[in-house]
Amino acid sequence: MMEYKTKDVVNILETNIDDCTGEILGYVMEKLMAAGAKDVFYTPIYMKKNRPAYKLTVLCGDDFVDMAENIIFSETTSIGIRIRKEERVCLKREMRQVETKFGMLKVKAVQCLEGEKVYPEFESAKELATDNNVALMDVFREIH
Repeated sequence: MMEYKTKDVVNILETNIDDCTGEILGYVMEKLMAAGAKDVFYTPIYMKKNRPAYKLTVLCGDDFVDMAENIIFSETTSIGIRIRKEERVCLKREMRQVETKFGMLKVKAVQCLEGEKVYPEFESAKELATDNNVALMDVFREIH
């Protein structure tokens, strides 16, 4: 049977932020992703004195840890970052382009135990929907 998954180790960087605006947090996420993070996300939390806050989580390889730290410290009010390594399992995947009646659509082909699954890339589908003046779901249906 063909191997359909891979294992690797990623760094998890986390920091709690309770005094940054939503605009700044959105900018930080975009900057981290553009610079090379594998994933970035926020989780709503409560800190001391019941202050609403966000936990920023960044997944990255060893080569990106210093860059991520620099971005977080320079762009947010964080004064400390927790770092740990974790194993992860990922399905094998590749990017492709498929012809649809709306034009070329970028898709992600994912290998899984049952075979291959194909998912439209959102930005590509959104662009085709806009260019063709059709519903986004119409573009998505072209793949299924």
